[in-house]
Amino acid sequence: MKRLILVSLVLMLVLPAAFGRGAREDAQKIGPIPDEDCPPDQRGDLDVYYCDRDGDLLADRPAEESKWVDPDTLIFSYTPVRGPVVYEDMWYDFLDHLASVTGREVRYYTVEYYTAQIQAMRAGRLHVAGISTGPTPFAVNLAGYVPFAIMGGDDGRFGYTLQVYVHADSDIRTMEDLRGRRVAHVTETSNSGHQAPMALFPAAGVSPGEDYEIEFSGSHAASAFGVISGEYDAAPVASEVVDRMAQRGQFSKDEIRIIYETDPFPTTSYGYAHNLHPELAEKIREAFFTYEFAGTPLGEEFQVDGFIPISYREDWEIIRTIQQYNEVEYTLEAID
Repeated sequence: MKRLILVSLVLMLVLPAAFGRGAREDAQKIGPIPDEDCPPDQRGDLDVYYCDRDGDLLADRPAEESKWVDPDTLIFSYTPVRGPVVYEDMWYDFLDHLASVTGREVRYYTVEYYTAQIQAMRAGRLHVAGISTGPTPFAVNLAGYVPFAIMGGDDGRFGYTLQVYVHADSDIRTMEDLRGRRVAHVTETSNSGHQAPMALFPAAGVSPGEDYEIEFSGSHAASAFGVISGEYDAAPVASEVVDRMAQRGQFSKDEIRIIYETDPFPTTSYGYAHNLHPELAEKIREAFFTYEFAGTPLGEEFQVDGFIPISYREDWEIIRTIQQYNEVEYTLEAID
């Protein structure tokens, strides 16, 4: 595949250790930005290594050109998923396009945990990424991640819903019926799998952690399979994830029933490290917005028209509000 270097077994063994090690130390080499250069009203929730002088809630590119990063090889990572090999194959065509537009070699790296992905960008070892909805604010604030795109339609529409699944044969009919049942959440940082349920379910008649004990499954797929197998009585999941599972024939929608659904949330964001050379950053944007989904593995999997622009400040406001309700602190320890 043109200009695309596939990750070898050696890289698969070496990179995880590198990505998970020394993230904070590498960030400290850049040096914290003192308060006199970045007062609190320009810092917001960003870590001390970043500043937001233009008010878009994102880390500004360093003013000193010497601090810009212009790598010969770009490292790309997609959000942790069940069956990562399947998704790695789906991205090859796009990564070939990214390599062609940017003139750089591109490597795909599979991560198993959100923490590893965010630490990698914080440490300067990850340049371009697709980061799940809930962890996106963590990446923004802890790693200087700049989200600029999302998968969507030509009409500008995008998003997924939080759905509560129960088995088709279950006697659970309403949210209040979840009291005392086995309910799977995903991870503590998952938006639809935990943060949103904590904020929204009380108004629907049930309080997670009080009316039922929360069991973390680790992934949306594990939650869905757990409901189907009977391991869990119910589970809040992201609609787009389970829809794709059903499309691949991993289960039949006749096996489950939806008892609750929200308005749409934004899906996985796509972006790059804040300190990339501006010309490279612009080429990365160009690659995303010129990629045609029709007839590609990504188009078949996600059933969207392409990548469309987003505003982190506006489109992630509901996510930040939910996380604020849950008293989320943007720390590396709180990600997974």
